[in-house]
Amino acid sequence: MTEPIIQELKTKGAAAIEHLQSEFSKLQTGRASAALVETIMVDSYGTKMPLKSLANITVPDAKTISIQPWDRGQIASVEKAIRDSSLGLNPMNNGIAVHLNLPPLTEERRKELVKVLFKYAEEAKIAIRNLRHDALGKLKAMEKDKEIGEDTMLVAEKEAQKHVDAFNLQIDEAAKKKEKDIMTV
Repeated sequence: MTEPIIQELKTKGAAAIEHLQSEFSKLQTGRASAALVETIMVDSYGTKMPLKSLANITVPDAKTISIQPWDRGQIASVEKAIRDSSLGLNPMNNGIAVHLNLPPLTEERRKELVKVLFKYAEEAKIAIRNLRHDALGKLKAMEKDKEIGEDTMLVAEKEAQKHVDAFNLQIDEAAKKKEKDIMTV
């Protein structure tokens, strides 16, 4: 009777963790990564599209990202989108592709990135708490409507908390791992 509620908590919690991993992948760690630029929105023929939909993004070495638009007429739009993004990178255009050279991270920039990282982790924990709150609300409504008994309610509550604790542990471990990546020179 309570399984659908617990299953919904698990599914949405896993989605929150997946979203957190996606946000972490966008944080610059000093190594080039296609994830750093693939979601930048580019103005393409009057509509905004993610960069990964318009170009082939490769990482030829640890400090360079190469973006080759499928339509060479889009190079200027790609350059502008990168310049306007919050990455602080200066794109170089050779007529065929746009190249981004990632500068080494300063100690100050690394500390800023760690603050952003923990902000993302806290947002994920808040999302998990909200999921728990929703699940417990549904369980209490079921108990009030006499659909489940008090014992079933307590068991389901403990089950929900067990999953919430596991998600929070995953968030903490992912944040510590990413912090280590960022702070490693």
